[in-house]
Amino acid sequence: MADPIKVSPTYEEDEELKQPQRDEDERKSGKLRGLRERRAGFFREHPKAKWIILFVALILLAGALFVWHYYSIRESTDDAQIDGHIYPISSRVSGTVIRVLHDDNDFVQKGELLVELDPRDYQVAVDRAKADLATAEANAIAAHVGVPLTTTTSTNQLAAADAAVLSSQKEIQAAEARVQEAQANYTKVAADLKRMEQLVQKDEVSRQQYDAAVAAASSARATLDAANAAVASAQSRETQAKAQADAAHTVPEQIKVTRARAGAATAEVQRAQAALDQAELNLQYTKIVAPVTGVLSKRNVETGQVVQAGQPLFSIVDLDDIWVTANFKETQLKSMRPGQKVDISVDAYGHTYKGTVESLAGASGARFSLLPPENATGNYVKVVQRIPVRIEFDKGQDANHQLRPGMSVEPTVFLK
Repeated sequence: MADPIKVSPTYEEDEELKQPQRDEDERKSGKLRGLRERRAGFFREHPKAKWIILFVALILLAGALFVWHYYSIRESTDDAQIDGHIYPISSRVSGTVIRVLHDDNDFVQKGELLVELDPRDYQVAVDRAKADLATAEANAIAAHVGVPLTTTTSTNQLAAADAAVLSSQKEIQAAEARVQEAQANYTKVAADLKRMEQLVQKDEVSRQQYDAAVAAASSARATLDAANAAVASAQSRETQAKAQADAAHTVPEQIKVTRARAGAATAEVQRAQAALDQAELNLQYTKIVAPVTGVLSKRNVETGQVVQAGQPLFSIVDLDDIWVTANFKETQLKSMRPGQKVDISVDAYGHTYKGTVESLAGASGARFSLLPPENATGNYVKVVQRIPVRIEFDKGQDANHQLRPGMSVEPTVFLK
């Protein structure tokens, strides 16, 4: 079946179709002219209205400029809190607690006694160390006195030994000279005896003269033997003197040994003195005192308790050294510098304190977290990081120590 033939509308029909639209446009145009006429009539009736509107517009513009300028030279954050030093107090020695003098939240001064341990064991150690020191000092005195005595005695022994060697050598020389003399006498007497034997056989000399010659020869021989024996004895004494001299030549080594013993005795005195100092320190450590002025917290000790070295007993919060740690967004740090003034609003009191920017942290807070983000894995989502900024309170604003570490604050940094 063929499609029906479409017949175009005639001019009259088209005009009829457009007439409602023209009527609607005329109505809108009339309303617009009426509105304009009413506005023109209002301004004709109220000629000051233009100036009032202009004045209000200028005020709004000035207000907008003021707000823009106000916030352009300020940066603030509510991610901030007060920080301070918290000192853990622990015992440096073990012992039994006999006194606890303070409780939580007590205000204590530096050096004030907090806890006392039983000192008797440590007093005994001090007394023993003093006795050891006295013994060591006595030994050192004896050792040092022995040094000059040993030096003098050993030097004299060395000189005597050298003199004995020299004397024995002289004796040997004298004995050898006597041997030579005795040998000469014996040779002469022996020669005389030989001639007497020839003469006595010829009866040219008497038998008495011959016997005298024989006796003289025997005496000379005995004298020679005695001289030789004296040489041997002198040589023996020389050997003995040399041995004694060799022993005496160890005098420098003996002196060194004596001095070394004296030095060891002195070192023992120093060791005993160090032991006494340590014992006295341990006795002092039985009295645990406050290292700083502040408020006590976290009491963890009772009377009669046995504590060990390093065991926590208290914590002290130093309220004289507090500051603000403000975590600003990295986009807020463009114009922030140390030395800029800060208004610090404390939530707890509704009071504003004055401060100064001291420093900016070396890294973002995320870098110091237990599990810092690892962007190298590719799972990267850009997050605005926060950088800790340290703000110091101006001096003299918290004389009553109302500010406490951990309080929430809202700092406003003046950039200009």
